[in-house]
Amino acid sequence: MQSIQTRRRFLANLTTAGITALIGTRGASASEAPLETTTVRFSRGPGICIAPQYVAEDLIRAEGLSDFRYVDQQAGLASIAMLARGDIDFAMDFATALAIPIDQGAPIKVLAGVHVGCYELFAHEGINSVLDLKGKTVGVGQNLGSDPHVFVTAMATHVGLDPLKDIKWVTSDVNAFDLFVQRKTDAFLGFPPEPQELRARKIGHVVVNSIQDRPWSQYFCCMLATNANYAAKYPAATKRVVRAVLKANDICVAEPERVARLLVKDGYTKQYEPALQALTEISYAKWRDHDPEDTIRFFSLRLREAGMIKASPQKIIASGTDWRFLNEIKRELKT
Repeated sequence: MQSIQTRRRFLANLTTAGITALIGTRGASASEAPLETTTVRFSRGPGICIAPQYVAEDLIRAEGLSDFRYVDQQAGLASIAMLARGDIDFAMDFATALAIPIDQGAPIKVLAGVHVGCYELFAHEGINSVLDLKGKTVGVGQNLGSDPHVFVTAMATHVGLDPLKDIKWVTSDVNAFDLFVQRKTDAFLGFPPEPQELRARKIGHVVVNSIQDRPWSQYFCCMLATNANYAAKYPAATKRVVRAVLKANDICVAEPERVARLLVKDGYTKQYEPALQALTEISYAKWRDHDPEDTIRFFSLRLREAGMIKASPQKIIASGTDWRFLNEIKRELKT
């Protein structure tokens, strides 16, 4: 109850601050198809870079999807696996995390890009480029196939390294962040608020900043996806969820201070300042400018080069994306 009240106060304050003019107060127009369902389910994840999902909750309800639910993640089961199984209806996750299950035939449709950049590759002395990772150790969590492992693999293949032979991957029950801080690994890929904390503590240095450095800054990091069966059965509901999330993106751009306070109050992060720094650094506004299909094409090619997927980028795009809703919403929000 406290969490719901916090969000309601949050959105009320946004309206007072004039954000209504930015995102609009009206949900579906009279000309839109009626909702086929009022239910929508997301999983609740730990990442603060997916702040638009949490801001969008009441916006989704305002679109008529009054039965908004969070489904708790099961231990060892990623949100994308839950999405593929139909345990949830929408997920916000990395482009790399989406391409792999699509290649495996999972019923997933990528709908839109959410933001550009959030991950940063940190290293200790002697490593100043991705090429310098050759022969070095990189911590990737408990298992290969984790998000850090897949992203660094994509970076390695992009510069001509063989990630299987050239990099020493370190898996451990000990958090990869802590291993890097303790200098037990040479490099570490961090996600907010980890990069902000490392910079504040002056530990290591940044080798790749996906917000600023090409080619990573040219592609979406996190994307919005749905279960294909939900989109096919409930197209009107799907469109309204996409619209709410993209409006939430604009709120993150316009009012990062309020969003950071929401993240702390609702328990998604403990510290306000790193959250605010992350929100002001991440390119949430780029959803209007970047082509999400280019993102899927780029990362699918990198992962295919690394042997992580078998299908061509064209096949991944054909079977696992649907840009109809995004294109309609872009036209609407211009007016």
